[in-house]
Amino acid sequence: MPRFAANLSMLFTEAPFPERFALAAEAGFRGVEYLFPYPWKPEALKARLEHYNLTQVLFNMPPGNWDAGERGIACLPDRVDEFREGVAEAIRYARILGCDQVNCLAGLMPAGADQEQIWHTLRDNVRWAAGELERAGIRLCLEAINSRVDMPGFVLDTSGKVVDLIRQLDSPNLRLQYDIYHMQIMEGDLIRTLERLGPPAG
Repeated sequence: MPRFAANLSMLFTEAPFPERFALAAEAGFRGVEYLFPYPWKPEALKARLEHYNLTQVLFNMPPGNWDAGERGIACLPDRVDEFREGVAEAIRYARILGCDQVNCLAGLMPAGADQEQIWHTLRDNVRWAAGELERAGIRLCLEAINSRVDMPGFVLDTSGKVVDLIRQLDSPNLRLQYDIYHMQIMEGDLIRTLERLGPPAG
């Protein structure tokens, strides 16, 4: 039986963010997610979750400068230290919020970049993050996001790229976060794709 969580970054946007927890609960949701918790103190978010009997099911690791157009920094060779600091911050929030999985945004391919170096950095960062999160009891998800409409240049833009990376790293703590909106744009044929992907899809 499918279980649905309300994405508070995209739903109930007629209300200020702190009020969306109540609206999600009133609509019958028992789980919530949102892009980033970091603008708010984790204790305040935890209080909202507990008050409305909601479970935090997912959020993203720090993405770099989102307002400036960055969409993750996991693939950027000159941002490795910042990426690792972001992993620690995501773990801190996840522990307080009782969230057992977080998503890593791979980032955009910089113009003129050495693609081999970009992929090497991404592999190393994801391997490191998966280990750190596993020790904290938190699953690491990787999401494929379409590069045709929403995020031109996004490095992991197909389910195949994510699954190949997961299989290369061979970590039990990695899962593909399969977003049917993004993958319908990039791949289509969703049912057969999910059947083909098998266990890495989550």
